Formats: sequence, structure tokens, C-alpha cells
Amino acid sequence: MGISEAALHVVPGPAPRHFCSGLYINTSQLSIPSKPSGKYRKKKCSVNLRSQSNCMRVCGVWVINSRSESLKCRCQMTEDITGMTSNDGNGAWLKEPASKASQIFADVNSQKVIGLENGPAVAIDDKSVLAGSAKHAMHKKRGNSVEDEAWSLLQESVVYYCGSPVGTIAAKDPSDSNVLNYDQVFIRDFIPSGIAFLLKGEYEIVRNFILHTLQLQSWEKTMDCHSPGQGLMPASFKVRTVPLDGDDLATEEVLDPDFGEAAIGRVAPVDSGLWWIILLRAYGKCSGDLSVQERIDVQTGIKMILKLCLADGFDMFPTLLVTDGSCMIDRRMGIHGHPLEIQALFYSALLCAREMLAPEDGSADLIRALNNRLIALSFHIREYYWVDMRKLNEIYRYKTEEYSYDAVNKFNIYPDQISPWLVEWVPDKGGYFIGNLQPAHMDFRFFSLGNLWSIVSSLATVHQSHAILDLIEAKWSDLVADMPFKICYPALEGQEWRIITGSDPKNTPWSYHNGGAWPTLLWQLAVACIKMNRPEIAARAVEVAEKRIAADKWPEYYDTKQARFLGKQSRLHQTWSIAGFLVAKLLLDNPNAAKTLWNDEDAEILNALNIMGDPSNPRRKRGRKVLKKTYIV
Repeated sequence: MGISEAALHVVPGPAPRHFCSGLYINTSQLSIPSKPSGKYRKKKCSVNLRSQSNCMRVCGVWVINSRSESLKCRCQMTEDITGMTSNDGNGAWLKEPASKASQIFADVNSQKVIGLENGPAVAIDDKSVLAGSAKHAMHKKRGNSVEDEAWSLLQESVVYYCGSPVGTIAAKDPSDSNVLNYDQVFIRDFIPSGIAFLLKGEYEIVRNFILHTLQLQSWEKTMDCHSPGQGLMPASFKVRTVPLDGDDLATEEVLDPDFGEAAIGRVAPVDSGLWWIILLRAYGKCSGDLSVQERIDVQTGIKMILKLCLADGFDMFPTLLVTDGSCMIDRRMGIHGHPLEIQALFYSALLCAREMLAPEDGSADLIRALNNRLIALSFHIREYYWVDMRKLNEIYRYKTEEYSYDAVNKFNIYPDQISPWLVEWVPDKGGYFIGNLQPAHMDFRFFSLGNLWSIVSSLATVHQSHAILDLIEAKWSDLVADMPFKICYPALEGQEWRIITGSDPKNTPWSYHNGGAWPTLLWQLAVACIKMNRPEIAARAVEVAEKRIAADKWPEYYDTKQARFLGKQSRLHQTWSIAGFLVAKLLLDNPNAAKTLWNDEDAEILNALNIMGDPSNPRRKRGRKVLKKTYIV
């Protein structure tokens, strides 16, 4: 069977581990006997090409044969005297002689073999792409389909560790040699990639990602001799090849995590652990495999994240107190304190964790503390972060310097904080959650991820969720324009930009985090719209993106108020731009799949909120906790 014929017969299944010069072809699903006849003997596989990364994926260890100058792997394979090999249950391998390989390639005029930086070698032509990763076998090209191109690029971004896929790199921009840390696997960046794989039924990469990042949670991390609290998840990790102890001729692969000690700004990520819990639940929902979340080490990992987030401190509010740059907006943008994005992810992670925690005696106090926090957090956000025309009129007439439990203006907000842009911008129908709330300060900017995830997590009420989508429709030219979706609105400009960002040259007005447009936000928009039974809004946004995004080479973000220019420092082939587009398309094609990603409103929380919202309730007036007993987390 020629290679072109073989490619057409391959179906998703176990993928080849490497692609040697002898032309190994995965034949586990081809029409050949499951167990070839003949005698078998143990043999070490060897690769005579310079493609050490391909064979390294089998076991992660290399030995150099100085005589033959070939690279040998320490993995064991079984070889038949007839040339048929088996790799311990991962599919049969057909080895063609080099002369026959040449003949096979001659059968396909336009075909060639290329090596991928983060994946096995690929036999590619204008009809098919044969790629080697778990269940990532083949994606046929149909014309110039944007989706097919996106899938191909997503496959190329896969990172392997000891032969298994463990994530996707942040970007693979062929035009930029200064990669910085974009060649690493970021937890927040992998979320849309992981969901895309889950929706396609490719579960192995997500499972590996969850378990390997869990192992990094307990690593020692320091910054100037100071260590953060236990339970912190890394911002990113990289697969590195290092010399093997005691053997100068051998190497092994290791995972090298970054907890913020190497990042720009040296800020530890708060959202990584929250996203990890959300993805863990999505994995169980999509795959039906609950054994991962039931593992003792995974249960311990969930508890460590919760204890870190629920620990009592100096803060009086139920919201999670974080520093600037600790989330998707990872540079100084005036979001320190209690940014909406973190609160929405925090609420969602608490609900997901409560659903997955095993009902055991050791979890009882933690679950009670979790429930208390859920009730207080949802009331706080819904009551104090929400703005619409009615609320703005109320703030406009606030009295200040109020003291007592019955104060209306609890945070001593000065009416002069209502900016002229806000008066003109808020529509008569619609509303949104503000970006931040602190004493004497309301950040009235619209932050997209926080508002969209408030819908997804049910942090927003049904009425508020529809109002947010009403505002998006009413302000389409501001939030979507020529490329969805604005990360925040409006941009900081002039003296305000200089003071708040420190004159950050990357966050200039209408660029990057400061009002730039990020295509990855499409998938959160799709989940929110489908949940509220308004998928036409997301479909319209995807249609806008589809016109340009592939031609623009999948940039990280767009600049200018109408998102007409590629970001001035935007990486191309940005993986979460690719994955965000794919997830949005997959969900719009199969809306029922979105149910695995959102949280339904909890009846007990809703009942408690109704009690707290009752003006006659003494707990509301006095500001007392719902439960008198406190619990040690």
C-alpha cells in the first residue's frame, strides 16, 4: 500500500510515536492482520535522521552511538523478521525499505515529508495531512476552508512530553524570531485548545494536561527568597531537554514551570488554578471519565486551590483580592483590587469544585465555607457591581460620608465619578457589571471576559444576563466592529493612561489590553449566547471574524477603535485565537455541547439571595453573616 493510499485509510486512533528515516507508517487501522505471523525479538528503535525530537517522544531519553553517529532511544519495540513491528498495543508499524520508500514517494508528485517542531513528521499534500498525535490523525483540506486551516495549525501547536501530548504552545509565529515565552504552554491559553479537543472527542491531551500541571502545583517557587501560598498553579510551563544524571551521553525531558518569577512584571497568576478546576469539570462532562477528578491527588489539588482562595485575610469583602496583572490582563491596567474577571472565574470554580469534591468527612468544613462564600459573593456582585440607567441615576444622587449599617452609599462613591462617556454610552435597554469596586472607587469600564463569564457561571441573574447581551447588541460597533471582541471599553487615554499604566508603550490607547480586540473571546461569547438561547449574536460575531482572521494569519489581537489594524506587537498564529474561533464554530454547530461548560443557577443560593435581598431582613441591614459559626479552611 502506498503512502497516499494509507493516508486515506487512516481513521482517528492511536497515533505514531515517531517518523524514522525507514518510513514508519501507522497501520493500526489498516486492512492488515492484527498480529503479523512470524517470530518476534526485542529490538531498540533507532533513528538515523537528525529528527531526535520525534523519537524522543517515545520515552524522553536519548543515547548517541558515537560509531554510527545515529540517535538511539531507550524504548523497546518488537520486530518481526518479515519487517512488521508492534509497539506494545499502540498500533502496528509497517517498515518499508529505503528503496521502496523512494518508490512510494514517487507515486505522489506533489507530496513531501516535513518535520514539525512540536509534533511528528508529516506527510502532506493538497488532499490530506497525516499528523502524529493522540487521535489527531488526519484533517482533510477542503479548498481554502478557514476551519480546516485552523485545525491544521492547532495540531502543529501541540507540545509533547515523553511521547504524549500535554498542551499547546501560546503562538507559533514564523515571522518572529524573538519568541519570549510564547513557546510555552500557558494554562489560561490552553483552555480554548483543550475545549476544542474535548468537543472533537480527543480527550488524551486534556487528561495529560490536567495531571501534569497538577504535579507542578507542589513545586517550590520563590521570588527574592519569598514563596507564595500552597496551591498556586503555574502561569505556564515548558518542556526542556536536560542531561541525564550520571550519563553524559543521555538526556531526559523535564517540565519547567513559571509561577511568575520569570514573567514580565513578576506577577503570580491567580486565574490559572481557577481555569484548571473549570477545565477539569469540562473534561469529566465531555468524556464521561470521572476517574480523573476522583483521584486522591486531584482531589487534593482542588482542595489546595480552594484553601488558597478561601483563606481569611484583612479583606472585608467576599470578592477575591488580587494584584494588578494577575489574570488575562497581565500588565498594569488599574485592575488591582477586586477585578470582575477574577470574581466570575472564582464563582465558577467554586461551583465546579463543589460538584467534584468527594463527600467525605475531611471535606465537610471546606464545603460549608465554600457555600458561605458562594452566597456572599453572588449577592455582592449582583448588588454592587451592576449598572444600568436606573442604577446610574441612583449613583448620580448618592449622598456621601454616610455612616451606619443602613447606609445606601456603602462604599462612599462620589457621584462625580460618573464620566461623560458613561452617560452617553449606557443604552436605555441593557446593563453590565463594572470592572472593579473599592472604597470611593468604581471602575465603570466594560470588561468583556468578566461579563461573559458572569453569564456562563450564573453569577449574573437571568435578567442581568439578557441585559448584558442587549448592551452588546446595542453597542455592536464599539465592542465588535471589524473584529470581535473588545477586551475592555473604553480605552485609557491621555493623562489617565500615563498615570494608570505607567505610560506602557504596549498598552497605548485602543491596543493590546487597553481597548484592543481579542478573537479568542469568541468562544466565551458563544457559550454565553447559547446559554441564554440567543446564538444569533455569537453567529454574527463569528461571521465578522471569519472574513479576516485567516487572511491576517490568526493574530493575537487587533488595534484601533474599530479593530482595523493588526496589533503592533501582535504574534501571528496565536493558538488561543485559533482555538477560540474553532470552539465558537463547534458550539454553534452543536449548541447542546455548551451545556458541559456553563453552570446552572443553584436553587439554594437563589433562595438565600432572596432572603438577603429582602429589605426587612435584619441580616441585610446589620451586615451580619448568614451563618454565625465560622469554619477553619
